[in-house]
Amino acid sequence: MAGWVRPLLRRVYALVPDADVHVFCVPDDYATGKEAVLARELFPNARVYDPKTYVQVALGRTVPGLPRSVDIVQYLGGDLMHVARLHKRLHGIATGYKFSRPGLASTFARVFAVDDANVEQLLRSKTPAGRIAKIGNLAIDGALLEARNPIEPGAPRDGVLFMPGSRRYEVEHLIPFFFTAAMWMQREHPLMPIAFGISPFTSLDAVGRAIEAGGHPRVWARKGRLIEDDGRAFVTSVDGRHRFPILRNALSAATVARLVVTIPGTKTIELAALGKPMIAITPLNAPEEITINGPLTYVNRIPLIGVPLKRAIAVGVSRRFVYHTQPNIDAGAMLVHELHGTLTPGRVARVALERLADGAWLAQSAKDLSTLYTAHVGAAERMARELVELVS
Repeated sequence: MAGWVRPLLRRVYALVPDADVHVFCVPDDYATGKEAVLARELFPNARVYDPKTYVQVALGRTVPGLPRSVDIVQYLGGDLMHVARLHKRLHGIATGYKFSRPGLASTFARVFAVDDANVEQLLRSKTPAGRIAKIGNLAIDGALLEARNPIEPGAPRDGVLFMPGSRRYEVEHLIPFFFTAAMWMQREHPLMPIAFGISPFTSLDAVGRAIEAGGHPRVWARKGRLIEDDGRAFVTSVDGRHRFPILRNALSAATVARLVVTIPGTKTIELAALGKPMIAITPLNAPEEITINGPLTYVNRIPLIGVPLKRAIAVGVSRRFVYHTQPNIDAGAMLVHELHGTLTPGRVARVALERLADGAWLAQSAKDLSTLYTAHVGAAERMARELVELVS
């Protein structure tokens, strides 16, 4: 929503101020459930449908505000079956972004590609070459936009920002894990600024429950507390000796941090666009908790064999790839320092302190990352113009 929908719709409205836009938030295991709320806040003139309402539309029912037809149905994330269903229901032109599959080769009039590698992927999925348009990565425009948000009090200037992710298992297990790593670091460097960049989708109640529970036993995390003080929120140790601010404008806070510790995902692309040195961890301490694309994510629910089977699948998938972050995959080199496998908070803290002490690495990483995606800037403008031209 923040990385793809927001930058694209801003440019669509800039080109066509009176555009009649309908945003469908579809059921998705990666979603937080608050995407529709954010979409309404960002684009009050758009008609936004939450996942439950979308399901009614997909089943052929009539809902308030639903048009009989549209000019374009644009895919911007989620399972591709949803865009196929909406196109069948609302007609118009169907267009994709980044992903396709052989069964949709005749459905998409245009598929927008991120880069040359993505073009090759689309060709292998039977997308005709004449229907592919390389426009760049929308997430770059999204990151540059988000980084302009106000820098909140407590931002870790010349310090460390932890960004644990917003999915349920990330909140429940990685917030306590990173919290424990932060305490390790603060014990050695009491004056080091450290903060947590928490998604706007993640409620403080969820943070509080996670930090009080301490995560899965195999993440070896310490329990803590969430406190609110003078309109600000903090995660603290039980004894109160360690206290770290919770920030909502994470990318703007990242601009002043010296190092970010996070996990693989879109955030690593966004941080790369800002030229921010980072460590990304893929912990396999409790892989049965991880969300995996498709039905494999539910394997752990099978009695008796489900949990060990999902563990084996997750570990096998992890070992197939040399790099887990998109910047490293794109560069063919470890610009982002990655850690994989069974990890402890102490080890992550140690590696973070080593990276912080390596001025040469920090400078080179920042330089290499900042230039990696410069050609992608303006992707939202290019994509919006093509969409307008398709229906002109």
